Order: sequence, then C-alpha cells, then structure tokens
Amino acid sequence: MTPAVRAAKKAGIPFNLHEYPHDSQSSSSSLGYGEEASALLGLSADQIFKTLLVTTNTNQFAVAIIPVSHTLVLKSVAKALGVKKVAMANPYEAEKATGYVLGGISPLGQKKRLPFVLDESANNFSTIYVSGGRRGLEIELAPADLARLCQATVINCV
Repeated sequence: MTPAVRAAKKAGIPFNLHEYPHDSQSSSSSLGYGEEASALLGLSADQIFKTLLVTTNTNQFAVAIIPVSHTLVLKSVAKALGVKKVAMANPYEAEKATGYVLGGISPLGQKKRLPFVLDESANNFSTIYVSGGRRGLEIELAPADLARLCQATVINCV
C-alpha cells in the first residue's frame, strides 16, 4: 500500500484504485506516464491528472495538478501562489521532495505539506484520476475531495 492510498483511507473519502501494466519504456517514448494511463485504462486524457512540482522564486516547492492533456501555465500558478515567478522543478528534486518516483508522484501522501493548485477543469467531472503513488496505479476520487485533502487552490492553470 502506497502513502497515497493510506492517506485516502485515513481521510475516509470514497475512492477506487485502478491498476494497469506499466511499460517501463513509456518514459523514453513519446507516450508519457499520464498518456499511458489514459490509453491503458480507456479514459479521456482530460480526466486523468498529472502532479507537477514547481519551484518559486523564493526557493519553495509547490504542486500543480492538471489534466495530462494540457500544459501548465506557469504565470497562473505564480499568481495563485502570490509569488513573482515559478519554474518546473528539477526531476530529482521533485522525487526527493515528494517521496515518489517520476510517473508515480501522487498529490496524496507526500513527505511534506506543500502549497497546491488544482486546475478548475477537474470540476467538469464527478471523479478524476491521479497517481496512486507508483507507476501503474491510479486513484479515482471526487475533485472536491482531492482539493480538500491537499488544501488546493482551484484555478485555471492550463
């Protein structure tokens, strides 16, 4: 059981786990982790959300949760966080800060509490899918539950 699954259980929220056979070559192909999950689970890439780490100009980490079908707008995240500028975090630092490996970074059960933003498109669905804390595992949950558990600011960031 991953820290993400433990966090969801501890919070007492309804959720479902979805496993798929992760292809270890997917990260080196044009098919990213989220797109792989979308294809293998037969879901829209708009309903599967990726967890991205950014660093602020004040050297702090923050988390952005957006659909795998979109690209993060850094200026929107900076504005929501009240900082001048953000940049994508170094992959090694993202793994170290969250306790998860790339492709398995979950917004739930991270090592330390970070500021979160969740793209408002999550509210277009009754449930969304986020990483369950390892490659090949997705957690399906209500966007409102995710926002509450992560204390996320819901904004347009794509």
